[in-house]
Amino acid sequence: MSNPSSTADAILACARTLIIAGGYNGFSYADVAEIVGIRKPSIHHHFASKVDLVRTLVSRYRDEAQAGLSALERNISDPAEQLRSYVAYWEACIADATAPFCVCALLASELPILPEEVALEVRAHFRALASWLTSVMERGKRQGRLHLSSTPRIEAEGFMATVHGAMLSARAYGDPKMFGIITRPLLERLSTRH
Repeated sequence: MSNPSSTADAILACARTLIIAGGYNGFSYADVAEIVGIRKPSIHHHFASKVDLVRTLVSRYRDEAQAGLSALERNISDPAEQLRSYVAYWEACIADATAPFCVCALLASELPILPEEVALEVRAHFRALASWLTSVMERGKRQGRLHLSSTPRIEAEGFMATVHGAMLSARAYGDPKMFGIITRPLLERLSTRH
């Protein structure tokens, strides 16, 4: 018998995969039970409802994303390099199919049908990511490392939309290379001094 935390982690990992494959309504506890190899009551023991499961999943995803951004900040001082590394992370995930789509971006497309508890977590992810990107844009502009065509906040929102849109295009075309084809000109524009 596995320990409770590893069972909960297996349930969360399975739910993440199923959401990326089919969205919030694209899976049930029966699907999770079958894939993880447990009974539905075991899932309810860890997560009373699907809302609890997905809210926990998104909350953990947000924590992982924040940890990743913090590591970028610690390991890379150049704002242009931070943006390139952020894009490279997603490009690698899409290419090897380990994380072919941001779970929050996918759930954002379903906001009108999501329970409010889940929607709040998804919105919080986007606010945190936009805040980080804005700070990178501000530092890059101040240091002369990034060329901005608009305010740092608008550039950050455009950057975020382009990255998430590139994920969607890679998925729509069934071609992971589309992600880089779309994001490369953005990085070049931001990095080029005019």
